[in-house]
Amino acid sequence: MAYQPVRQPRLADVITERLEAMILEGSLKPGHRLPPERELAERFGVSRPSLREAIQKLAARGLLTSRQGGGTFITEDLNTSYSDPLLEMLARHGEFHLDLLEFRDAMEGISAYYAALRSTPTDKALLIKRFEELDTCFKGQDPALEAKADAAFHLAIAEAAHNVLLLHTIRGIFHLLERSIVDNLAHLFEKPDARPLLMTQHRALLDAILEGRAEDARERAHEHLVYVEEGLLEVARAETRAQRALRRAQATPGERREPTP
Repeated sequence: MAYQPVRQPRLADVITERLEAMILEGSLKPGHRLPPERELAERFGVSRPSLREAIQKLAARGLLTSRQGGGTFITEDLNTSYSDPLLEMLARHGEFHLDLLEFRDAMEGISAYYAALRSTPTDKALLIKRFEELDTCFKGQDPALEAKADAAFHLAIAEAAHNVLLLHTIRGIFHLLERSIVDNLAHLFEKPDARPLLMTQHRALLDAILEGRAEDARERAHEHLVYVEEGLLEVARAETRAQRALRRAQATPGERREPTP
């Protein structure tokens, strides 16, 4: 019986696969600079020519970019699945915020579930850090900073789920997410109890993940997003009533209809 000879993979190909895996898992993020060539070669325990060949392959695939005198970076475009024109178009769509909340409900519920099952001690430490940053921002009452910290907390959950498709799907809408949260918070914070309630919901979600309660984590994510959605719908209904009342008040006496006896 003839056997096919076992071929050793080329070292540059192994490095290429390793770097690609780090990009997929989120260890190397879009826009981040790679360590200097010498340092990276030492980390991998390889020669600089082999490392350089791997970097050239990834650059040819559009995953890395080089800047004159500035080093090598993970391509920024990997973080922008939604281009600016599409972003503007989506934001103008009447159902945009509610559609995004429905999408988040599906994606983040799954992320929370798997984060509770798979998160490592390093993941949990990052989740706690992101929660503390969110708590600090909420106390500062700056909607833009609050939205950024809120989105970062939910992205950390996606990273802790250790599912590359989930991670990159959620990362692809990160800018949409930030923008939507700014608008959501602006409406929700009209209610005096909104801030403490949102933090209570985030705390319950964090605790469920840290304690490994997968189903509970998914339910806490759903509960949080349902609260936001109901708040937006309540605001929309209030605006509709206000506009209707304004139209009535602005009507001339001749245009008003007398009530039917």
